[in-house]
Amino acid sequence: MENLEFLMNSLWTMVAAILVIFMLGGFILLEAGSTRMKNAGHIAGKTIFTFGIASLVFWAVGYGFIFGDNANFFVGMSDFFYGGAQVEDAGLQTTVFFVFQLAFAGISLTIALGGFAERAKLSVYLIFSVLFGILVYPIIAHWIWGSGWLAEHGKQDFAGSTVVHLTGAAAALAATMLLKPRIGKYNADGSANPIFGHNQVYTALSVLILWVGWFGFNAGSTVSVADGFFGYVALNTNLAAAAGAVSALLISWIVLGKSDITTMLNGALAGLVAITASCAFVEPWAAVVIGLIAGVLVFYSVRFFESRKIDDPIFALSVHGTAGVWGTLSNGLFATAELAEYTGIGKAGLFDGGGFGQLGVQALGVVTCGVFAFAVSYVILFVIKKVSGLRVTEEEEIMGLDISEHGSYGYPEAFLSKEETESL
Repeated sequence: MENLEFLMNSLWTMVAAILVIFMLGGFILLEAGSTRMKNAGHIAGKTIFTFGIASLVFWAVGYGFIFGDNANFFVGMSDFFYGGAQVEDAGLQTTVFFVFQLAFAGISLTIALGGFAERAKLSVYLIFSVLFGILVYPIIAHWIWGSGWLAEHGKQDFAGSTVVHLTGAAAALAATMLLKPRIGKYNADGSANPIFGHNQVYTALSVLILWVGWFGFNAGSTVSVADGFFGYVALNTNLAAAAGAVSALLISWIVLGKSDITTMLNGALAGLVAITASCAFVEPWAAVVIGLIAGVLVFYSVRFFESRKIDDPIFALSVHGTAGVWGTLSNGLFATAELAEYTGIGKAGLFDGGGFGQLGVQALGVVTCGVFAFAVSYVILFVIKKVSGLRVTEEEEIMGLDISEHGSYGYPEAFLSKEETESL
């Protein structure tokens, strides 16, 4: 029976890992659909390329930094160039756990790189991907998931509202600030011009793919089939996503007079991001509340960043940053004593009689992790900017990164003459 449970845990977690990796397809469609046609091929290609980099870096040092023995304040110090060794009494095959955690590292990097969209050099993606995978993500993951100091304080982040989403968003903020807005985004008086994505159907399909993939993200983080608890986590995940989609569309309808599809899609993702920390700690009614608030927050957050002349083409700062902060703090409000005891992490939140203690721990995690991810990412990118530059030339940005960085278009029929297309 123990062997059967070991095999079932391994199988379930492997399926979850595949779902999380498949979320990259959602991010490709999200970023490509939210930006202009002239950059679509570049966006799709660099997403696969950078996941390759993330995988190699995680194998070489990332896994060891997060989960290795002989840990110091920042990282673990073993299991580098991971060779597949089985951890004793792990409950599942360690190689499966490795692949599952690798997928999370890749998603966090993908979120961070959203802040580079439509104006960064491909070489910057390469350098930053390596350094993010060494100096940023594994340190925060170690603090919370690898028995680091925040874990010792009982920080609740079941599937990564902080570790994955806030970390990626903080890095994206550093990138958007240093890269500056895209050409034509702002007028001389500071007013913003909309730069519409080229395919709203892509963005809708991307949200559906990400929504489905999130069941691997959250429910898969149980890494166990025991008691079927992954079903409870999946229930909370779906309710929060649904509530976020509904509240975001309704708030846009009320404020703008028209229901905005992009806002609704962002609301669904914001609900998913927010529930990622709390999906194993709260009751279903609380998951609905968390999603409803996330949908409203993302609507106003997008407008806040735009008013500050922070050009965020795929709304990573709002969807993953603002919602990530809210989701992490929501544990301190809604976590129940029963579920905190069941998971063995932290304590009950304010509304379940736990006082302000857990909320304080959650806030501490948000501040320290957010500041650390932003500061280190900013330094990395600032140095790159001084040494080789971050941004393509104005001419290259206007012609599009497909042709300037790769020499071909993602949509050749749209940009080439009939004669040029027929000669291909």
